[in-house]
Amino acid sequence: MSGTGPKRSVDEITGGRRLRRMRKADWARRLVRETRLGVDDLIWPIFIMEGEDTAEAIGAMPGVERLTLDRAVAAAEEAHKLGIPAIATFANIPMDRKDQTGSHALDADNIINRVTAAIKQAVPGIGIITDPALDPFTDHGHDGVLRDGIIVNDETVDIIARAAVKQADAGADIIAPSDMMDGRIGAIRDALDAAGHQDVAIMSYTAKFASACYGPYREAIGTGGLLKGDKKTYYVDPANTDEALREAEQDLVEGADMLMVKPALPYLDVCWRIKTELRAPVYAYQVSGEYAMIEAAAANGWIDGERVMMEKLAAFKRAGCDGILTYFAPRVARILNR
Repeated sequence: MSGTGPKRSVDEITGGRRLRRMRKADWARRLVRETRLGVDDLIWPIFIMEGEDTAEAIGAMPGVERLTLDRAVAAAEEAHKLGIPAIATFANIPMDRKDQTGSHALDADNIINRVTAAIKQAVPGIGIITDPALDPFTDHGHDGVLRDGIIVNDETVDIIARAAVKQADAGADIIAPSDMMDGRIGAIRDALDAAGHQDVAIMSYTAKFASACYGPYREAIGTGGLLKGDKKTYYVDPANTDEALREAEQDLVEGADMLMVKPALPYLDVCWRIKTELRAPVYAYQVSGEYAMIEAAAANGWIDGERVMMEKLAAFKRAGCDGILTYFAPRVARILNR
C-alpha cells in the first residue's frame, strides 16, 4: 500500500507548543536565559615565584605566566579593576628550599606569604586565597610528608595547619587546602581559631580527583619531574561520586565554609550532587589541563576558543557552582564588562 494516512500538522503534533518561539531573536533568548555568568563568579589563580620585575611564560599554558612579587601585585590591581572578587596564589619554590617534609611552608617570609602581604597592602579590596598543601615545598612533589613510600596523614595535617596560620597571619582571607588529607579541615579550623583568625574562611578542595588533567599545573609550580609514584592514595578515584559526597559532608562537619570540586568539566555531576544534596557554596576549578586543551585546539584553528571558553564556564554555573577558579578570568571579565 502506498498511502500513509492523514498527515498531521506540526501544531497537531506539538499541541501548539512551539519551543522555538523564544529562540527567534537575541532579545528573546536573553529574556528566558536560565543560567548567567558574571564577573562576580570568577576567581583568578596566578603563579608566583622569587625575583623582581619578571614574568616567565609557562609552555604548557599559553598566555599564563609565573610572576614575581611586584608583577603579582600588578596582576591583583588589574583583577580588582576588572571586578574579579578574589585571586588564588600558587608558588614555584626554588629547589634549594624544597625538602622531604616541605618545611619551607612554615617560613613566615616564604613567597606565598610575602605576596599575600604585598597584595593586601596594595589592593585591600580583593580577596586572597592561599593553599597550605605541601607539594610546592616537597622535593618529591607530593602534597604531604613522604616516609617509606607512604604519605603520612597525621604529620602532614599538623604541618598544613601550622602553614595555614602563617598564611592567615600574612593576610590571607580564605585558606583552601588541596592536599586531601583526612581531618585537615578540622585541624586548620582549630589552628586558625586558636591564633585569633576566626574570620578567615576555609574553602576545602573537598573532591579533588586523581585526574590526568593536572600536568601543566605541575610544570607551572616546578613539581612535574619530581613526583615519585602517584597521588591515588589520597585523591578521590575518578569513578566515584558517593565517595566525593562523603568527603564533602565530612568537610562541612569539620568547619569548611565552601567546597570545591577539581577538575571541573569531567565532574559536573559531582558539583550538582553536592549543591543539591548539601546546599553549601560550591566552586569548580577549571584546571590547567582543561585550559591547555582549549588553548591548543584554538591555536590550531579547530575550535572558536572564545566561544568554547564561555560555553564551558556557563556549564559550571548550570551545574550549580557558585563560582569558578579559572585561568581565563581576566579575559572573561573583559568580555563580560564589554
